[in-house]
Amino acid sequence: MPNKVEFNKDYPIIAKSDEYYKVALELIPCTTQTLAKGPQQNVKGVAPKYLQRGKGSHIWDVDGNEYIDYQMGIGPISLGYAYDKVDEAIREQLKDGITFSLMHPLEVEVAELIHKVVPNAESIRYSKVGADVTSAAVRLARAFTKRDKVLCCGYHGWHDWYIAVTDRNKGIPQSIQDMTYTINYNDIQSVIDSIDEDTACVILEPYVFEEPKDNFLQKLRDVCTNNGTLLIFDEMWSGFRIAIGGAQEYFSVNADLACFSKAVANGMPISILTGRKDVMSLLEQEVFFFTTFGGEALSLAAAKATINEMINKNVPAQLANQGNKLKIGYNKIAEELGMNYTKCSGFDCRTIITFDSSAGNPLEMKSLVQQEMIKRGILWGGFHNMSFSHSDSDIEYTLKAYKEVLPILKKAVEENNVKGYLKGEPVGPVFRKVSNFNMKPRKK
Repeated sequence: MPNKVEFNKDYPIIAKSDEYYKVALELIPCTTQTLAKGPQQNVKGVAPKYLQRGKGSHIWDVDGNEYIDYQMGIGPISLGYAYDKVDEAIREQLKDGITFSLMHPLEVEVAELIHKVVPNAESIRYSKVGADVTSAAVRLARAFTKRDKVLCCGYHGWHDWYIAVTDRNKGIPQSIQDMTYTINYNDIQSVIDSIDEDTACVILEPYVFEEPKDNFLQKLRDVCTNNGTLLIFDEMWSGFRIAIGGAQEYFSVNADLACFSKAVANGMPISILTGRKDVMSLLEQEVFFFTTFGGEALSLAAAKATINEMINKNVPAQLANQGNKLKIGYNKIAEELGMNYTKCSGFDCRTIITFDSSAGNPLEMKSLVQQEMIKRGILWGGFHNMSFSHSDSDIEYTLKAYKEVLPILKKAVEENNVKGYLKGEPVGPVFRKVSNFNMKPRKK
């Protein structure tokens, strides 16, 4: 019988997952469409590789094993899987059609809604994935400022201008690599040292897990303004989560352009570029950013239903409330066990669990916790990506699982044998590690 969300006696059987994986190894490079979903981020031999369906905060893999999910599609599932109001909006629109030969009214209706709730959203454009709109924002900034260089901080997608700063930059011309540089979060001096008269924009995730310190975001706003450089917020993770209006609303700092995608349509593919009208007006003639599927109606219907539900149910408050219980609960368990080498941190709507290298290999420790959480019916990747559907019973059960799993980790650490406890290969490094941090742009 497939495993359930309970303290199972055995690890889940993943035979069908492995069958699909065997074919994928032959046909699909890296076997996955999204690096964070791939087998490199999960304990091979224990974790499922393919999911079949979801409802609320629970998912089922292709072998029928059930789990509480704290990955939530790697971000897009903000309300919950198969959320009734969103799915009903999609079904109703599907009766009329998906993509049309002229514009659809939902393009206007959703724009009006976003203009109402997102600060500084004087103009709105749609596309499909986050990399589309971050790249469009950079192109707009270059056109508006008549400058070339970009300073970035965080992860911004697969396009040339950003991937140039990572260790996966093969195929990017050197001339493009020489136009993008990185700054350090919460280090305003790294911005001051790096910004120059040819810097078109600073693009960053307004927060990832670390809280802005010493008024960092406002100081960044001032530095950009004084230098004639546009400030772009990549709000893929913060938008519609930390607040309906995202980080701009939460921290009371307006960016010149802001980019959204995850969370806004509860899993349907849509991305949104918003910003100042004088900058966005370049999209009328000077800057080209058009896509066949930008006005696709199913995703717009899902976005309208999702945003309205977030407003009506005050979803960000619920995400924070449930996430806070997990953060406090995990840290309390670790403290009581004397495990000062692991902690849960971050804003309550999305927290991360980290492991200090002083106790051993962090990836092996993470892998052991993941392995044991999966056995207990929890799909876990070191994060609590909260959704509106995570219930009190989900939280209670998860903390109960931590109370059983963390002592296993403690014992393995004390024996200096974490790897020996693993039933399969440990997880690989996180992609967010990039090179060339705090590089100053080359002077002309």
